[in-house]
Amino acid sequence: MAVESLYLAAADAILLTHVLFVAFVMLGLVSIFVGRWLSWGWVRNFRFRSLHLLAISIVVLQAWMGAVCPLTRWETQLRRSVGGAGYDGSFVQYWLQAILYYEAPDWVFILAYTVFGGLVVASWFIVPPKRRG
Repeated sequence: MAVESLYLAAADAILLTHVLFVAFVMLGLVSIFVGRWLSWGWVRNFRFRSLHLLAISIVVLQAWMGAVCPLTRWETQLRRSVGGAGYDGSFVQYWLQAILYYEAPDWVFILAYTVFGGLVVASWFIVPPKRRG
């Protein structure tokens, strides 16, 4: 029983990490464009922008390769190891379907990730980051 609780707590921690990752990617881009309009200096921070670009690059690369996110795999493995349910598709697909009842083929998600990644790259030209010094 203690091991099951530990596995479920670990799966929940991975889920929270995944949600925070998705929020960082999505809200990060929104913040960059809103911050340009509202003159927020922090949206031009080079470290923030580099991490943001790296995060969406990983998502796009995984999508192009047809790979399932490691966070999704780990969470699913932990939940299934104690008899729980895991995801059949990607993390985003699962939650979009669960929350919005939206189902689409994989290519739709690959296209969406790629377009979003393109917007992040475009943000480097529209709202260029600045290095200190």
